[in-house]
Amino acid sequence: MMRALWSAASGMIAQQTNVDTISNNLSNVNTTGYRTEKTEFKSLLYQTLQTRTTTANGEQKPIPAQVGLGTRVASNTSDFTQGALLASDSETAFAIEGEGFFGVQGLNGETYYTRNGDFHWMTGTNGMQLSTSDGYAVLDTAGNPIVLNQNIDSASVKLNANGEVYLRNQDGTQTMLGQTIGLYQFNNPAGLNKISGTFYTETEASGIALNEATNNGLIKSKLAQNYLEGSNVQVADEMVNLIVAQRAYELNSKAIQTADDMLGQANQLKR
Repeated sequence: MMRALWSAASGMIAQQTNVDTISNNLSNVNTTGYRTEKTEFKSLLYQTLQTRTTTANGEQKPIPAQVGLGTRVASNTSDFTQGALLASDSETAFAIEGEGFFGVQGLNGETYYTRNGDFHWMTGTNGMQLSTSDGYAVLDTAGNPIVLNQNIDSASVKLNANGEVYLRNQDGTQTMLGQTIGLYQFNNPAGLNKISGTFYTETEASGIALNEATNNGLIKSKLAQNYLEGSNVQVADEMVNLIVAQRAYELNSKAIQTADDMLGQANQLKR
């Protein structure tokens, strides 16, 4: 009976994490570039009640008698399917069609990766730079921050549909500045480490970042200017998952109540 109590308790703890994950997905349904997460479970150890041999003669049963000891959360995996493209009035807004990620440089100098292409021209440590709304510098195809020279007016700097930075001259001509928004891919995006918001860092599980500009074996992603990629959270699916998680939580609590009632009845046998 104590085994039933602990097994059901582990199920309640796991389903609570599942509900937390679903709630986080629903709260980020309007977050640009957000990727929905799914909680994965795994069973705990199994205890052998009877072995295959049950007689003194060593006769074998087809299978032993085992009972599981509950469940626990194995991982929270991100779903990197394409989100909907949402129109934007900003010329520095970009959405990715494909498997690529934008590379950005954090305030600590570490490289992060994101699908959020809501960029702006901001004043950074090295001057006027193309940045995220968090102030992270956007990296070009060479892995360097996209920074303007001090003698260039940011109002005359534009980006074309390919993510190339150019200077619009007074006579209407264009001068390319030699920097293009970089795109990066991973062999296993699910292995990326999510740090905060919509930013990820590479891990051994994800593999190293593959620069689309220098790796010819990759299927190139496409940029969509004046668009942002919305969250890929499906509200209807998440609501169904929430109901299933709630029912599983209730069933585990019912199992605890049942085990407690059985223990109470066993204690009353002494009287």
